[in-house]
Amino acid sequence: MPGEKTPNDRELPAFQRIAAELRAMILEGVLAPGEKVPSEMELKERHGVSKMTARNALVSLRDQGVLESRHGKGFFVRSFEPIRRNATKRLSKELWGGGQSMWSVDVHDRPMVPLNEEPVEVIPPTQVARTMGLAAGELVCKRARIYTVDDVPVMTAVSYLPVDIVAGSPITQVDTGPGGIYARLADLGHEPKRFREELRSRMPSPEEAASLGMGAGTPVMHIVRTAADGSGRIVEVNDMLLDASRFVMEYDFTD
Repeated sequence: MPGEKTPNDRELPAFQRIAAELRAMILEGVLAPGEKVPSEMELKERHGVSKMTARNALVSLRDQGVLESRHGKGFFVRSFEPIRRNATKRLSKELWGGGQSMWSVDVHDRPMVPLNEEPVEVIPPTQVARTMGLAAGELVCKRARIYTVDDVPVMTAVSYLPVDIVAGSPITQVDTGPGGIYARLADLGHEPKRFREELRSRMPSPEEAASLGMGAGTPVMHIVRTAADGSGRIVEVNDMLLDASRFVMEYDFTD
């Protein structure tokens, strides 16, 4: 029951005990998504702690992605519906080859809006150049964007593509057209035939957290995807950073 203390609970700092009680109330449905949680003053009086201790409990849950704060209104149970990212479905040729966005697999009833920077030619990071088998100083086309859902930034992505393949094509423009980058690579005779993704979880840098509007204590999922054409040439390296509190990773496998 919320509020019931075990011997282990009593060994925890007071703010962690309060946070654990609130988390239990959320998991049990006592506090529903979008509902306001008890204020600092209410928690202070209920638990006999200082206002700072009560605030630390609320802030810790906010930083864990459980609560969200609204200026001047208090703390609320996070109501953002997680994005279900299905890596196996979203990379199928049936999807992008049919002119659809891979994000249509992830978000069905709400748009994912890309905020695209103008593509530029740059010298890529050393690891990207090594992965793509590029000579020192060789340029790539860099496409950077931030994706938002419900006006909330959820992911950053930076794609690197060989200039000798994409120069003069729609890939060097902000809007690549139906099916996105992979459909245009196919138009250029470099249809992606093999994908590989590496995923790791880590804490973001201050700059990364700021770009996604994340509070302290929330991890990110760092995904690096490579796309290779039929000859085995790497035609894209995509470096993605996802707010871990916003996503569920989903995989489908068949025999």
